[in-house]
Amino acid sequence: MFRTSLFLLMGAAILATGCSDRTMTLEERLASLPADTLFRIDADTSFIEAWEIRLRQPVDHSNPDGPQFTQQIFLYYAGADRPVVVETEGYGARGGRNELSSILGANLLRIEHRYFEESTPDSVDWKYLTTWQAATDHHRIIELFKPVFSGKWATTGISKGGQTVMFHRYYYPDDVDVSVPYVAPLNLGPEDPRMEPFLENVGTAECRDRIFRFQKLVLEKYDTLFPMFIDMADRRGWTFTRVGGPESAYEMTVLEYEFAFWQWGKIPCDSIPLEGTNEQVFRHLTAVGDPRYFADQGLAYFEPFFYQAMTEIGYYGYDFDRFGDLIRHARNGEKPEFLFSAPLGPDYVYDYEFGKKVSEFIKNEAENFIFLYGEYDPWSASAADPGNNRKCLKIINKGGAHGTRIGNLPVEQREVVMAKLQAWMDIPAEQ
Repeated sequence: MFRTSLFLLMGAAILATGCSDRTMTLEERLASLPADTLFRIDADTSFIEAWEIRLRQPVDHSNPDGPQFTQQIFLYYAGADRPVVVETEGYGARGGRNELSSILGANLLRIEHRYFEESTPDSVDWKYLTTWQAATDHHRIIELFKPVFSGKWATTGISKGGQTVMFHRYYYPDDVDVSVPYVAPLNLGPEDPRMEPFLENVGTAECRDRIFRFQKLVLEKYDTLFPMFIDMADRRGWTFTRVGGPESAYEMTVLEYEFAFWQWGKIPCDSIPLEGTNEQVFRHLTAVGDPRYFADQGLAYFEPFFYQAMTEIGYYGYDFDRFGDLIRHARNGEKPEFLFSAPLGPDYVYDYEFGKKVSEFIKNEAENFIFLYGEYDPWSASAADPGNNRKCLKIINKGGAHGTRIGNLPVEQREVVMAKLQAWMDIPAEQ
């Protein structure tokens, strides 16, 4: 990686003549970007060149002359005449390949979400972390780069990144030609009520029963396993102040186990160690339930997500009642269960109308969406529903989980997706 002088790029832009809005070269665009820094980075053989960019964005797009922050962008250049895939990350961004851009032989713009990692304002004012502000970040970036490329545009993202795809198209439906959100929920509350009935019916009755028996076993073995939990936390430097103490964190890890088991779908049901040693039971619990999710150190990264979850984009809760008196420490009050994960200080008022509006947009106005979901993924409980909207395609990967991708779909479903992409992106069928 080496730093490229902005002055050299600006010189190239000044020397260029006769440039219209639709014929701007990449060099001219890079030279004229409102960017603090610009790095050339390694590109694999799919691309000609690649750049890492720190673009200046308004903290509040309603006040473009106010405070700014720098947003991290990765640009992988395949050619001005190639399609463009915009990956709207829901969290931080890293370099690397993208399935949709590989399929389409496309340019790739990967955008880090505001308030995460390198894209955090110096002074964090949480009220500007909204779906509209984030969508307008993406709209502005797309507008900046559109003069460079003559091909069609698509947005894509995974999980929260897929949510971001939906929200961007809700606010700016004409920015791109196609959108492919992967495993993206469209929640209707901070504890979406559809999650519980989904978990009551997912998979087989035998597997659901085995999961429940394992959770009960871990709670019944509290006196034996909790000291092992404390030892793990001490060795890894974890504290559990915000969740209410290590006792609560232990029980929350047990509650999370069910959701995580189905979400990732990587462990056969018959491998759940109901008859295992204490060490085997504990290792299995913490491998699936991941107690770091409830540690203060883990929550620090997810604070921006949980701010959004508690204000606009929603989340899930747990079913405490089925465990009766075995749950003694974890909270189950009137407030959303995961409010403890959100930043301290703001007053939280959830916008219950937002999800409904996006849902109506998808059913009635959205065009050229391909929604991908896994059958066993709990986030499919709150999947987007195109209803009778024939301009959208929804694919459910039978037996699939949160790792559902185009490449691991059954052949018949993959062919349907590819046909839609070819038609909507004007890609000849032989490519």
